[in-house]
Amino acid sequence: MTDTSAFASRRTPGWNGARPPAAARLFTAVGGSTLVASGAVHAQLYLDGYRYLHAVGVLFLLQAAASFGLGALLLAGALLPPPALIHLAAAGTALGALAGFAASRTIGVFGFIEHGLQPAPQALVSVVTECATVLALLAAGYLTVRHQQAPVSRPPSAR
Repeated sequence: MTDTSAFASRRTPGWNGARPPAAARLFTAVGGSTLVASGAVHAQLYLDGYRYLHAVGVLFLLQAAASFGLGALLLAGALLPPPALIHLAAAGTALGALAGFAASRTIGVFGFIEHGLQPAPQALVSVVTECATVLALLAAGYLTVRHQQAPVSRPPSAR
């Protein structure tokens, strides 16, 4: 008889065959929701006039599209856990938006500079949702890895 849990662990390193805990799935869904909210802010700013800014407009559109797509995949993860690569790409998208925000207020982005939390309230909403995305995905990743490293209980062997 084949030990299917041993086979599964050979195919996917670190996977013990158990579904991630409910808390990890909840944090994944929260990360997906906040990423979609960040994408909505960027899409709204794009439509409200940022589309006319050289290069910056395209970056806002790309950020919105990536946020919507990755956010939808994370939200679907409440039912079926998404691969770690989706978590990493989503966190990278949020971190990239935060880096762009910081750059636009310090050194500028393609000659575009803003000040403070303008435009209000979109700037603040964007920063809060992107920070929440990163924190939620870190929590989901931690809980998933912790769960996967937990020893798998096996029935005692017959002697």
